[in-house]
Amino acid sequence: MFTKPALQLKNLAGDFLSLVYPQLCLACEGPLYRHERSLCTRCAYALPRTGFHLEADNPVARIFYGRVRLHAASAFLRFQKDGSVQRLVHQLKYKGRKEAGEDAGRLYGAELKSAPLFSDVAAVIPVPLHPTKLRKRGYNQAECFARGLSEAMSVKLDTETLHRKTATSTQTRKNRFQRWRNVEEVFALRASAHLEGKHLLLVDDVVTTGATLESCAALLLKIPNARVSIAALATAQL
Repeated sequence: MFTKPALQLKNLAGDFLSLVYPQLCLACEGPLYRHERSLCTRCAYALPRTGFHLEADNPVARIFYGRVRLHAASAFLRFQKDGSVQRLVHQLKYKGRKEAGEDAGRLYGAELKSAPLFSDVAAVIPVPLHPTKLRKRGYNQAECFARGLSEAMSVKLDTETLHRKTATSTQTRKNRFQRWRNVEEVFALRASAHLEGKHLLLVDDVVTTGATLESCAALLLKIPNARVSIAALATAQL
């Protein structure tokens, strides 16, 4: 426990270090101030939110129509080339900035918790990485976002039930059919009785064609009486 003078000295030292080695907002690259971790206050409120969690029939949900039976589907932010969301996702996915996903998850989780379509979610399940890729990268970016969601929504984070049994090649340069073929039969379920009859929130960082999410959702729907919804950090869908 710091005394008041010690706490003031600690804060002054922190402010001095911030001047010499400034921490930058991962979205706008402006300076961060005390109590700001990955996003400045301005960006936290100005990020291009989709509002899709308030609409059952939205562009992300339409990706999955006729493909897999979802309760709801949404994404937090709109992804635009060279925009703030692209910078945020890049820092999360390739630069080891796990706090970017966690903080975004907390922001979105607070919104989902009060949204009728998502208010009864019982578990948050991130799309898993293959163990080989997880060891190489050191973390799962989808799990970072999912952790923030679970904390804000006060529900369980489940990283054990769904797992990736086969490594796949990158999806980046594949078309929709190639992406779907690339993730066929690469996921599996472990013991899942604890999820029977529950509303499950499947989470990924970015939703594009939806092939990976479709494959995972189809598996989760094999759990008796389970409902599955999807939430992504970002989407390019308008």
